Amino acid sequence: MDGRDRDTGGRARNARPRDGLGRPLPYGEPGVPRQPEGVVRTPAETVGEAQRLLDAGMPFHAHEVFEDAWKSGPAPEAPLWRGLAQLAVGLTHAARGNAVGGARLLRRGADALDPAPVPEAYGIDVPGLVVWARELARRVEAGEPVDAAAQAPRLAPAAPRA
Repeated sequence: MDGRDRDTGGRARNARPRDGLGRPLPYGEPGVPRQPEGVVRTPAETVGEAQRLLDAGMPFHAHEVFEDAWKSGPAPEAPLWRGLAQLAVGLTHAARGNAVGGARLLRRGADALDPAPVPEAYGIDVPGLVVWARELARRVEAGEPVDAAAQAPRLAPAAPRA
């Protein structure tokens, strides 16, 4: 064994604690618990858990929830979940101060979702998210700072804030 942190399949795993935006913290520092990987959720559970994480200012963790949905769900739905994951990663980069990467990923996610890749998209306000992402990308490029919790998107118009 080489002493590196690996999962049971031999893939690299980083056990360093992370903050709410997914940035590594020094070993021994308290961090935000990571999202478990490979969780199969219903679409409603995915949207609910991702919204909870977005509202808490943890878009990096929300992206992991969307990633699980795109990898475990039906193939025709993968573009929806992948596009939502890109929006969450774009918000993550923007909140970390990476304007170029944040704007690029916000636009990539918006482009992936316009037009909506899945009709009716489980009540997700896809057109509203596309507008939100493009507007946030514009503001990020203009140098506006981003607070991930305060500027978190609403995934579904009727979803109550926590």
